[in-house]
Amino acid sequence: MSGNQVSANDFNSRVWSERVFVITQDYEIKGTVFMPKTGKRNRILSDILNGEKKFVAIKSCELKNRLIPNRPIEVHDFIQLNINSIIILRPLTEKDANR
Repeated sequence: MSGNQVSANDFNSRVWSERVFVITQDYEIKGTVFMPKTGKRNRILSDILNGEKKFVAIKSCELKNRLIPNRPIEVHDFIQLNINSIIILRPLTEKDANR
C-alpha cells in the first residue's frame, strides 16, 4: 500500500457513519453519511447541517421521487447532495427502511 492509500480499517477507525433519511423538495433519500471522529457521535447530523461544507456525501443510497411516486426507485453507490436542498435530515428508522 502506498503512502497515500488508506485501508478500510484505518478509514472506519477515523469516521462515524450513520444511516439517514433525507427529504428534499423532489426526493426521499435513504443512505449512509460519514463524518470524522472529531466530536460527539450524537452530533453527527447537526455537524453536517451546520458545517461550512455546501455538499454532503451520501453512500449506498436509494432515491424515491416525491413528485412522481410510481417512478422506479433509483439506487446509487454515491451522491453529493447540496445542503441547501435538505428539508429534513434524520437517522433512518426501521419504519423508514421498510417504506
